[in-house]
Amino acid sequence: MPHIVFGERIDLEDFSKKFTEIFQKEPFLIKITNIFIDNEKLTALLPTIVISEIHQQFLIEISTRKSKTTIRLYPNTDPEKTDGVKTSMALLAQQIMNHYPGFEITKTNLSDYLSMVIKN
Repeated sequence: MPHIVFGERIDLEDFSKKFTEIFQKEPFLIKITNIFIDNEKLTALLPTIVISEIHQQFLIEISTRKSKTTIRLYPNTDPEKTDGVKTSMALLAQQIMNHYPGFEITKTNLSDYLSMVIKN
């Protein structure tokens, strides 16, 4: 399962206020327009659309605990793990790192996708 783990806890309420729409046209369409946070403010879901060779709608989950934050695919939507799906997760990680420059990725299986989207 694709995932990105940050070594810090994100304040999801703060991030939801800073979140801006993610929209990419090439090489595949990626659209993430909303963020929804649970009552405990420990989990956020982001409805995502990716259109490449197939059209997929799924949820990306951001979960936060005491000392880490994880981005992963919400298991109940289980899209096919295409390049577009993995890139959408990397673009979300990029936005988090832009808003919280001190955050570092401590674990991931999406290094190739992150290196394509993360701007130094």
